[in-house]
Amino acid sequence: MDNLTHSLVGALLGQMGLKRKTGLAMPALIIGANIPDIDAGCTVLGTVSLAMRRGITHGPIAMLVLPLALTGALLWYDRWQERRGKRPATRLPVRPGWLLALAFIGCLSHPFFDWLNSYGVRLLEPFSHRWFYGDALFIVDPWLWAMLIAGVWLSRRRDKAGRADWRRPAQVAGGGIIAYLLANVGIGLIVAERAWMSEPYPKIVVANPQPLAFWRREVLWRTADGYGSYFATPWSSYGERSQTGRIGMDDPRVAERVGRSPEAQAFLFWSRLPIAEAKGDTIVLRDQRFLNMPTAGNFEVELAPK
Repeated sequence: MDNLTHSLVGALLGQMGLKRKTGLAMPALIIGANIPDIDAGCTVLGTVSLAMRRGITHGPIAMLVLPLALTGALLWYDRWQERRGKRPATRLPVRPGWLLALAFIGCLSHPFFDWLNSYGVRLLEPFSHRWFYGDALFIVDPWLWAMLIAGVWLSRRRDKAGRADWRRPAQVAGGGIIAYLLANVGIGLIVAERAWMSEPYPKIVVANPQPLAFWRREVLWRTADGYGSYFATPWSSYGERSQTGRIGMDDPRVAERVGRSPEAQAFLFWSRLPIAEAKGDTIVLRDQRFLNMPTAGNFEVELAPK
């Protein structure tokens, strides 16, 4: 998910009551919810970064090391402020045990929310390179934003007014988000199951979440030699189901050219539904998930002849 979502998730957890457990609770939750994305710096490498993102910093070793490092940094910061006489008087005493627990909660929320979309996350890296996909939410979800923002804002407003029920809006928003996530998982399962049981009886089906229209999925299907897509909701399907293209990965030129292209190797490591399209003497590798996205050009590699 985007970093606004991750930040708001950390803030909502704090407003549900966790921020009163220790001083610096909110920084532990919000920074923790974002810190696995320290791998974002590798995007300067372009296509090669596809094989580096959402990997080691989202895996089990990172989920142990990052909370410990964050807790140590926050403890140092609190003591540094105290030595300089700049520690806010309103800050609660810092309780290291609770601070570490909240850092863990924040960090663990990150790969969970990343898993919810179809981009993928390597939850077991470095022990396994397998990609995991929840296929439940689009990477940027305004409906999720709305619930998160409302819960955080209303809770903070009540807290500033001194109301005893200040946690309630955040808790209600949290319950609504859980229901929303479960509903989206269910929508994807229903749509995908119907695709499996319908012509052309595909070997692979991905119910790709769509922006804004959370109740709709772009159904991406593949047979042994072709692919296609159509749009569907749990109650209807529409669009062309017939074969719309050939996968093309069996073209002998693909393996030969990929072998001398680090960008193509990284792309294929990341790609879930690779497609090879010939354009003259050039072969273009694309991913079926992103064919109709405005950013599709960021997810393709050209394999030129020698």
